[in-house]
Formats: sequence, structure tokens, C-alpha cells
Amino acid sequence: MAGRREWTALAVLLLPLLLVSMDVSVLYFAVPFISQDLAPSSTQQLWIFDIYGFVLAGLLITMGALGDRIGRRRLLLAGALAFGAASVLAAYSGSAGTLIAARALLGIGGATLMPSTLGLIRNMFHDEKQRSRAIAIWTAATTGGIALGPVLSGVLLEHFWWGSVFLINTPAMVLLLALAPALVPEAPTTAAGRFDLLGATLSLAAILPLVYGIKELARDGFTPAPALSVLAGLAVGAVFVRRQRTHPHPLVDLALVRRRAFSGSIAMNVLGMFGVVGFAIFTTQYLQSVLGMSPLRAALWSVLPSVVVGGVAPLSAALAQRWNRAYVICAGFLAMTAGFLVMSRVGPGTALWVVLLGTCVYAGGMVMEMVQVTELAMAATPPERASTASALLESGTELGGALGMAVLGSIGTAVYRGAVTSGLPAGLPADTVHSVRETLGGAQAVAARLPGRTGAAVLHAARDAFSHGMHAAALSAAVLMAAAAALAVVLLRNVEPPAAPAAPAAERLPAEDAPAHA
Repeated sequence: MAGRREWTALAVLLLPLLLVSMDVSVLYFAVPFISQDLAPSSTQQLWIFDIYGFVLAGLLITMGALGDRIGRRRLLLAGALAFGAASVLAAYSGSAGTLIAARALLGIGGATLMPSTLGLIRNMFHDEKQRSRAIAIWTAATTGGIALGPVLSGVLLEHFWWGSVFLINTPAMVLLLALAPALVPEAPTTAAGRFDLLGATLSLAAILPLVYGIKELARDGFTPAPALSVLAGLAVGAVFVRRQRTHPHPLVDLALVRRRAFSGSIAMNVLGMFGVVGFAIFTTQYLQSVLGMSPLRAALWSVLPSVVVGGVAPLSAALAQRWNRAYVICAGFLAMTAGFLVMSRVGPGTALWVVLLGTCVYAGGMVMEMVQVTELAMAATPPERASTASALLESGTELGGALGMAVLGSIGTAVYRGAVTSGLPAGLPADTVHSVRETLGGAQAVAARLPGRTGAAVLHAARDAFSHGMHAAALSAAVLMAAAAALAVVLLRNVEPPAAPAAPAAERLPAEDAPAHA
């Protein structure tokens, strides 16, 4: 049984977890200030946004395998040092190129921190109930950090310069470097053999073009270059898998992947992220562009689902003690289905509480299933492979989110363009119609330039069309989540992870560190 030291160590591990999660979304409000100060080109601005996620996704498997070999705490501390230094570099960047490079270094640091935290949790908590509770806290911190990023960014930018959204990382990393050596126990490193450098290169060469291509398809629709990038990523991925089958010391243990408890959990994670991340852009645009909220006000309202998440995560862990995990995962997907069905009825005149109800329900369902698939996957993982397993789960998260943005975004855009064309007033110039059809933001810019009634008619048509597109995306997500609920029962109902081994003697706490009731 874990004692005070392990629970205190978990609190310390939440520091990097929150910051890495927040860095995914912390730039949402800072872009206008960065643009004014550094004057990046449109391409540079996109890379400032995207390079962090690309590098993070591309290096997760490599860093997870490295942590299993050199020690997760050692990798965690190295990552904290890199993340803190890169944050200072980003905060004081004097050019767009320097900021892009700093964001790439942040991605490298983040790729070391994410799998290290979950890998250490797997080795600190050997009791199933305690581990389930710890993973629930880990899950809530991960999802909560993404939601808090825009709010923190908005608050900081009200009082400080744009570099403050990065500089806030540094004190937390210094605190982690000071506390982790004393409080976080090192896990045993039994993964043997020389590190497969070629395999690591192939992993990066497979994931980077795959995620890049999917995100570009989501942003610009089908074009040859990103489609070829996806195909190239899949081809290199096939070479990577073949090498893992034949290499004496592979980065990824394919025997682990063949376990239904593990591979089924990753599949469920991909499907859950597909729905939530893919639909997030619709919720954000609805609050800002349809209801007319300021970015900060929209971000503050968006925090409400995180409050629900805080309650659902421990509830999910408690339910799994009484019922089969597959049914709890199924219930989570059914809750997501219900939330997306609520969002499929939202329009320009819908009360705000209805929107918040829908987002809270599907966010809560996502956390319910995420807690269980993470626990099931980690329980099925040998302790010496915990960081690699965590990296594979995180890679599934990135892939599912990218696929969701591409597919649901394409569905919403297609419906929007068809609906807005039929709703526009007659006699508009062709270039005006083209701008309105591209995006809701473009329609708002056009409406602002047009005279009174015509501009109002264009804006009304665009908002209605956006709502129709959001309905189509929400219904598509609901259908997929309902299918995922059934698939969870089929795949995971009769799957139970092997019993966790007893903690090695070196990891056991002295008697005085154990809780009094143990």
C-alpha cells in the first residue's frame, strides 16, 4: 500500500503535467500580441502554434522507451530542466524564428515529462484501488490543464507582456527539480539492450508527417501535399512496425500491443479523443462568433466542464470497483453520445445553459472512459515498460484528436458552405460570396463592411449555416460514440489485466511512512 510519500510525490508530478497540458492551448489569446511585437509571416504564425504539438507527438514513443532504460525520474528531471530553459527562451524571443525554435524545445521537454509522470505512477501505486485513484487524479489534471490554458493566458495578458504565458512555467520547473529527487522514488529500469536509435528515427519519421498531414487536411481541406504526407507517415510506420518485430531490443514490445487489454484501451482512447478534440473547435467558435463573447469570457465559461471533470474522475474510479470496467467505459461513451445529441440541437438562439449542459455531459463522459482505459492499459503493462506504454497512450490521444479535427471539421465545413450559399441575399459579388463561404470568421468580416440590412442578413445566414454544420458534426460524433460504447463491451468485457506484482524491496517504504491503518 502506498503511503504519504507516494501521495506527496503524486502532487509533485502534477506540476509538469498541468504545465505541459496548458502549453497546448496557452497561446490562444497571445497571438495578436506576438504578431504585433515579432511580426511573423502567416506561415511562421502557424508554426508558432503547431510546432509544439508536432514535436511532442513525434517524440513520445522515443522518450517513453528512453525512460524505461535510463530511469523515469532521471528523464523527468532532464525534461524539467529543458522545459524550464525553453520557457525562458520563448518568453524573451526577439524574432519569430527564435520563438518557433523555443516552442520546438518545449515540445522535446514535454515529450519527456508526459510518459515519465504516468510511468512513475505505475510503479509507485501497486494496489489496484490506489492506482486507479491516482490515475483518476492524473487524468483530471491532464484535461483540466488544457481547459485552464486559455484562461491563464487571458489573465496574464491583462497585466503582463505576452512572454509571461511562457515564463510562468519556469518557477514550477524549478520547484519540481528541487522536490522530485527527495519525494519521487526512482523506478527500477529492467528494459535491457542497446537503445534502438534507428527505430526512434523511424518513429519520429512516421508520426510527424502523419499528424502534420491530418491537421493540414483539417485546416485547408483535401490537397495533394498533406494527403501525401499522411501516406508517407503510414509507409514509414509500416517499416517501424516491421523493425520492432525483428529487432532484439525493440522500442515497443509488440507482445504488449497484442494484449487486448492494452490495444483495446488505446483504441478506446483514440475514439474518445476523436469526438472531444474534433468537436472543440465548434464549441469555441459558437461561443465567440455566434453568441458574440469575448475570447476571455468564452474561455472562462469553457472552464465549467473542467469542474465537472474534477468530480467525474474519482466517480469513475469508484464505479470500477463495483462493476466491470467495460461497462464503466461504455457508460462514459453513452454520456458522450448524450452530450453530443444535446449539442446537435443548439442554434443561434439557444440558451447558454443548454450549451454548457451539453459540453459538461460529453466532457464528463470522456473523462469517465479515459480514466478506465488508462488504468486498464497501465495495469496490463509490466512495470519495466510503463513509460513506453504511457507514450503509446499519449500518441493515441494526439492521433485521435488530429483525426477528429480533420473528419468532424470537414463535415461541418461542407454543411456550412452548402447552407450559407442558399441563405445569402441575392446580388452579392462573387468574391464576397467566396469569402463568406470560406469560414464564419470571413463571413463576419464581410458583414461588417456591408450596409445595414445586407450585412445583418449575411451574418444571420452565416450563423445559421454554422449551426447546421455544428449539428452535422455533433450527430456524427454521437453516432461514433454510440458505436464505441458497444465496441467497448465487445472488446473489453472479458478482459482483466494480470495481477500487479508485489513492489520490489527497494521501493517499499519504511514502516513510519505507511498510513496508520495499513
